[in-house]
Amino acid sequence: MNANPSPYRHIRSQVVELLDSDDLFKKAECLPTRAIFAKTILELGDENPDIVVLDADVSKSIGTNKFAEKFPDRSFNFGIAEQNMMAAAAGMATTGLIPFACTYAVFASLRALDMVRNSIHYPKLNVKIAASHSGITPGPDGVTHQGQEDLSILRSIANSTVMAPADPVSTAMAVRAAAEYQGPVYLSFTRDPVPYIYTDDFPFEIGKAVTVRNGNDVTIISNRDIVIQSLAAAAALATKGIDARVIDCHTLKPLDVDAIVEASRETGAVVTAENNVIYGGLGSAVAEVLVENNPVPMQRVGVNDTFAESGPYLEVIDKYGLTARHIVAAVEKVLARK
Repeated sequence: MNANPSPYRHIRSQVVELLDSDDLFKKAECLPTRAIFAKTILELGDENPDIVVLDADVSKSIGTNKFAEKFPDRSFNFGIAEQNMMAAAAGMATTGLIPFACTYAVFASLRALDMVRNSIHYPKLNVKIAASHSGITPGPDGVTHQGQEDLSILRSIANSTVMAPADPVSTAMAVRAAAEYQGPVYLSFTRDPVPYIYTDDFPFEIGKAVTVRNGNDVTIISNRDIVIQSLAAAAALATKGIDARVIDCHTLKPLDVDAIVEASRETGAVVTAENNVIYGGLGSAVAEVLVENNPVPMQRVGVNDTFAESGPYLEVIDKYGLTARHIVAAVEKVLARK
């Protein structure tokens, strides 16, 4: 029997070995989660004839042009008309089709918000919104294409289900789960490559957070592309004798309240980390749970009250405080209050 079992769960061994390396993003196998969405929706097109794909002039960027080539009668490009696309998706859903409406997060959550709220969520129609370029991950594209508020906005809408998977493996699972789920679903994807974190036994379930690293001193709760940063932070903290638990909260809504409360009781301190504004997103959701159920010292890591600049992905998230070193600093700060 191993006297020192690994604290990691469902994590690829190569990733564990690279967590304390500056070459993590260079040596690990990486892919944008938008690319995995495109691959998975193509597979689902073969499996379910009711699935249709709607685009807003970004099919080449997201990769859904391949779906259009294979299923031309089930693919619809609306051009730069996201509002029309969302309204049409709602109409298609009333006929029994399962529409995946694809665009960038900033356009899905802001430009088309009226239709997203009133045409899709109000009647609780079976529309899936596939949003690429979420958070400040489209660093080179600048503020107009950075959807740093998307999770906050969609979480606030009644009848919404909001998912932000962390890696290619969990993204494929999230897309399949969304296709099977009855009702509106918002899927949040990255523009830039992120490491393959998980093994194929990752237990994805809508509304169920997953502990991917055991720890007793503090809990780090994160989603989407910041999960890998949280794991790297936990590895760095371990060298300082701090045992951090890491939870992948891939579903922002419905939130896994039980997992959050249990972790807070067992570790006594919580840090949230997200590539989203700190207002109304994961940090706010977790804070609401804790203040009502088990108040403990807590610190939020996220995009503060600012717009980001253009630049390479890793440099942008570092400048705006979203990397492992910032999570480490937040943990040390919250532990001082424990």
